[in-house]
Amino acid sequence: MNNRRPIASAARVTSRALFVIALASPTVSGQKPNAATHDWSAVDAALGRKGAAQPGDVMKYSFPRSDLTVTADGVQLKPALALGSWLAFKEVGAGAAMMMGDLVLTEDEVAPVMRALQQGGVEQTALHNHVLHESPHVMYMHVLGHGDAAKLAQAVHAALEQSKTPLAPPTPPAAATPIDLDTAGVAKTLRYAGKVNGGVYQVSVARKETIRESAHDVPPSMGVSTAINFQPTGGGKAAITGDFVMLSSEVNGVIRALQENGIQVTALHSHLLGETPRLYFMHFWANDDALKLARGLRAALDRTGSKP
Repeated sequence: MNNRRPIASAARVTSRALFVIALASPTVSGQKPNAATHDWSAVDAALGRKGAAQPGDVMKYSFPRSDLTVTADGVQLKPALALGSWLAFKEVGAGAAMMMGDLVLTEDEVAPVMRALQQGGVEQTALHNHVLHESPHVMYMHVLGHGDAAKLAQAVHAALEQSKTPLAPPTPPAAATPIDLDTAGVAKTLRYAGKVNGGVYQVSVARKETIRESAHDVPPSMGVSTAINFQPTGGGKAAITGDFVMLSSEVNGVIRALQENGIQVTALHSHLLGETPRLYFMHFWANDDALKLARGLRAALDRTGSKP
């Protein structure tokens, strides 16, 4: 949908958007991001960039693969849609942190990055695809670490040096511009509000349960919330991808809901190793009318134990 419209119509859309946002959960945890209480300056220095405070006293660092030009089914993927490496840190004790993340890598980068991570004491918990038919082929490596946060960050930075991931401090984002998408309509249909990031409308939906790993609570902002991304493709359409976070009993119900609504399941796998309850992650893809896809995603969310 073209965002340029008469002033009166725009006012009505704005009112609807404010109404939706007032009802919907503004963040994955239903709370505004906390200012992290821990001093993460050593991690900032090790990674060469500032982190962004997330709910649950989590600090997150993003490494978009802006160096890659990847297409899937004729759609050029924006980094914010499916090409964003990230790391998240949470203090779990005096001088100790838990780190989780997901690294976007080309096929030839997988082995050297994995070798460097192992040498640095950072574990791998998954290696898989997210989409299908993309060119060039891209892999996603999930990482886990416990210990001194700065040392973990140094190990990941050294590993990323084995790839072509841009490591220079990112350019400050330009002023936000409207995107060609009825974001108010999408939010109303999903019943969750999102945010525009890098030309993509991103929505996160937390689960009801508390997730734990190695006896530590894992906040939704560390990658255990359902992620839904819309990239406008023109004429009211959008390419969608992301991943549903599910219990084993929910997996096939979500598959059926997605298939019944023309959304392709592209991967089903784990992201962690020892979490409780056990979680499964399902990636999806479609390029169609954005509101139609939002209805299909809402049907799939209804098959999961998501927060209201």
